[in-house]
Amino acid sequence: MSTEQLFRSTRYRMLENGHILLWLVKDTCWALEFKAGGITMILPTLGMAIYLMWRSRGSMTELFHNIAVCIWIMANSVWMLGEFFEKETRPYAVVLFIIGLALLAVYYIFFFRREYALKEELPQV
Repeated sequence: MSTEQLFRSTRYRMLENGHILLWLVKDTCWALEFKAGGITMILPTLGMAIYLMWRSRGSMTELFHNIAVCIWIMANSVWMLGEFFEKETRPYAVVLFIIGLALLAVYYIFFFRREYALKEELPQV
């Protein structure tokens, strides 16, 4: 299966949609101050993000964005844990958010045009 076929596949889309569900459950637990649920949901949410990142390693575009999503979930979880345990963790979360943004900046500055140009040269099927 080609990289493009993978990202168009129903199974991959189902995994992405399942990941969104996990993320929403985690953040809903956070908003409701349900500590046990929020903390429990960190591992499956981050685990699914890491799995999707691994599956996307054949596409630079998908890989960079999925790494950024993993970092975003880590930042989000650090922030959530800080609020749950009344610790100031926002500075750590901000560092992670900035790392994710920097990673995407690197992608768009150095790789996006090259990948886009390659896609334009390929005949459309």
